[in-house]
Amino acid sequence: MRDHDFSAPERRARGRRRFDDDEPHFLKHGRASGPAPADPDDEPEPDTGAVWSSWDDAVQGPQPHPDWLVTELAAKDTELGVLKTGKEADVHLVRRAVPGTDRSCLLAAKRYRDPRHRLFHRDAGYLEGRRVRRSREMRAMAGRTAFGRQMIAGQWAAAEFAALAQLWEIGERYGTVAVPYPVQLRGTELMLEFLGDHDEGRAAPRLAELRPAPAELRELWGQLVEALVVLARAGYAHGDLSPYNLLVHAGRLVLIDLPQVVDVVANPQGRDFLARDVQVVATWFAARGLPPNVVDPAALTEALSREAGLR
Repeated sequence: MRDHDFSAPERRARGRRRFDDDEPHFLKHGRASGPAPADPDDEPEPDTGAVWSSWDDAVQGPQPHPDWLVTELAAKDTELGVLKTGKEADVHLVRRAVPGTDRSCLLAAKRYRDPRHRLFHRDAGYLEGRRVRRSREMRAMAGRTAFGRQMIAGQWAAAEFAALAQLWEIGERYGTVAVPYPVQLRGTELMLEFLGDHDEGRAAPRLAELRPAPAELRELWGQLVEALVVLARAGYAHGDLSPYNLLVHAGRLVLIDLPQVVDVVANPQGRDFLARDVQVVATWFAARGLPPNVVDPAALTEALSREAGLR
């Protein structure tokens, strides 16, 4: 493990639930609390398959918006294929472009599946830090009714969007952590920055797919430790961290798949989630040859717990 300054800057106050759904402003705009209703603009053109950009009909990502992002209302979105399928959601490649101009960008559209087919593993523990005020909703979520599953899906989508937006903005206070830019949230669809080869439309590889050389392995571990320190200082754990939830793009380690981000202060199991995240990734790095004196999961968990202000 690299030498890090674990004297954390000002921490978030204990008990403040940044991902609590009592007042979820991400769910109060547009159609962010559920699937978007039918819209004539959502019908693809017969010749190109393009639809009008939904930018103005969605919760938009943090400002300032990146220069590469197409925000013009004249833009259209074209489906280019599936990037990834998963238990909870599928990720599609979308090109957003202004017809007749050179303004275009590639986006990754993460779409949570129909609640009848969605499987959120271990969701009861993750929901400890996310409560809704209305008892009807809580009963539905606890009973896993169809409505309750949709409520959970709305929480996951809103929580992931909120987490990415927060991590994008906290650099000045806690330090930077590499995550995709959250472009927009509409219903249970998240539009994210596409990380990969823009010419080929090929996504950046997951860490699990790589066999880094010793020097690169140590460098990636150092980047991961730095990212976990930033998360802990802000009071969070990834919640489901693994080599499959880390991309390597242009030599940079990028955290993805954060619907189950954990508020380690508000969640009574916060330290356990933190320790599990560390154990999973430390095991992977150790199995690929990183020495025990560099990979010490117990020491790192303890350091991260201090950063988060946990006793």
